[in-house]
Amino acid sequence: MTADLAANQAFSIEIIQALKKAGFQALWAGGCVRDSLLGRSSKDFDVATDATPDQVREVFGYGRTLPIGASFGVITVQGGKRRGQVEVATFRADLGYSDGRRPDEVRFTSAQEDALRRDFTINGMFYDPIEEKVLDFVGGQRDLKDRLVRSIGNAHLRFEEDKLRMLRAVRFSSTFDFVLELQTQHAIRQYAEHIHVVSAERIAAEMRRIMSDPHRMIGLRMLRDLTLLDEILPELGSVVGHALRWSETYRSLEKLGVPDFRVAMALLFRYACHRDIVQGHPHKPIQPAADICLRWKLTNDETKTIQWLLRHEETIRNANQVAWPKLQRLLIHEYAPLLIAAGRAIQEAKGGNLAGIDHAEACLSLPEEDLNPDPILTGNDLIQAGMKPGPQFQRLLEAVRDEQLEKRIATRQEAIQFAKEHLDGT
Repeated sequence: MTADLAANQAFSIEIIQALKKAGFQALWAGGCVRDSLLGRSSKDFDVATDATPDQVREVFGYGRTLPIGASFGVITVQGGKRRGQVEVATFRADLGYSDGRRPDEVRFTSAQEDALRRDFTINGMFYDPIEEKVLDFVGGQRDLKDRLVRSIGNAHLRFEEDKLRMLRAVRFSSTFDFVLELQTQHAIRQYAEHIHVVSAERIAAEMRRIMSDPHRMIGLRMLRDLTLLDEILPELGSVVGHALRWSETYRSLEKLGVPDFRVAMALLFRYACHRDIVQGHPHKPIQPAADICLRWKLTNDETKTIQWLLRHEETIRNANQVAWPKLQRLLIHEYAPLLIAAGRAIQEAKGGNLAGIDHAEACLSLPEEDLNPDPILTGNDLIQAGMKPGPQFQRLLEAVRDEQLEKRIATRQEAIQFAKEHLDGT
């Protein structure tokens, strides 16, 4: 369920007004403050308050609130389908991070102390939308102006507390095109080998956001320079350590014109998977991409699409030399535009000929009756013609389809005759 952003923003202001009316302090917190100051739209509007979770539920009613994160001081206030929901968090201090990810327990506190336990200065500000006033206890406004990502307080302590912050630092720096402050960089290099305490799903979630952004190549370079890439994708060692392969991979990601995680990952995996693509069985998973997808618990769609792109990128780059039936089967796939985008990025990175990609794009724009005409023959037609069903049927139908696409047969009778003549040969 996706709420209307303007309605969700208005709902968050209503929540702040209600909390203030009840005698509490209430402010926007975190990313929405940062995005607002940058002039960017925000996906959510989190509220921070000095009201305890129980007090928040009393203000808005137990029927409209969810205590899912109550142990960390977070109550979700529901506004309905259009207005969505808003997380209301009590100002808190975190007491210990024994698992390197979540606080062991929390203590409710003031806005200033709450700001000091957050990750980066640009995420540590509060804003009062009623009084239109920023509360900045950590120098976030200065760092926004300087386009700088800096840890709040001791960088080593921030990453010791929560290892996921290392990937978040890369994401914020790359997607905003900000500089990562030097001490923050040093701390990441020191703790990079501990990124494995973060769940695979969390790592994948950050990588989706890094690799689907137009500045993905900046993020990738930072991951390499901070030694995080060695930890989260050791399978790429032979690529990262090979100057030409790494340079071409980097350029292909720079040239990629679609903000799609699956395409970006296929380009990133391409050289690491080259041997398996060439020598592997066409119906078996391509390693090591399959291993990475499994480890990161990517969705079935992401995994299948990455595999499909890897398997066919070379074909699409040489589309002008490919028999039409083979090319047609690629172009009618729902992700054909992604395959073409991947192929174009690779060719441009290589400085190669774009004739194949241009040909594929031209064919993709053909009228439907030319690109994907209805099959001229079905299995029922073969049965009615007196043929016995069997494993040869699929091969016969594919052969008939090839003849149809090549325009060597045009009628059902011609197709049946072709099938009868080739039945024994299947």
